[in-house]
Amino acid sequence: MAVQSYKDLTVWQKSVELVIEVYRLTTFLPKDELYGLSSQMKRAVVSIPSNIAEGFRRNHKPEQVQFYAISYGSGAELETQLEICRKLNFLTSSQTQKADALLDEVMRMLNIISNIH
Repeated sequence: MAVQSYKDLTVWQKSVELVIEVYRLTTFLPKDELYGLSSQMKRAVVSIPSNIAEGFRRNHKPEQVQFYAISYGSGAELETQLEICRKLNFLTSSQTQKADALLDEVMRMLNIISNIH
């Protein structure tokens, strides 16, 4: 089946799953982090599927790759933020296990489609 929409992309689908998981995780953060880590994590994770969608709609391959690379960078931000949450004991490794696995999968796919490394 041909890819007709960014919604057909597995990387987009997995990144939307990741958004839902991160939103769930942020409910465990201290309330004083509402405008700190929680907000940063939500912005970073939403940026991943958003930039995949925008990149898909671009007409030129270099532009597509640029947006996929932005998604990859947002993934790195989220990876860092999850690590900070664990180091501050806001979240445990078992709590972040699903998000970590989804993020790893999304990052691998983005790496392949954008040839970042």
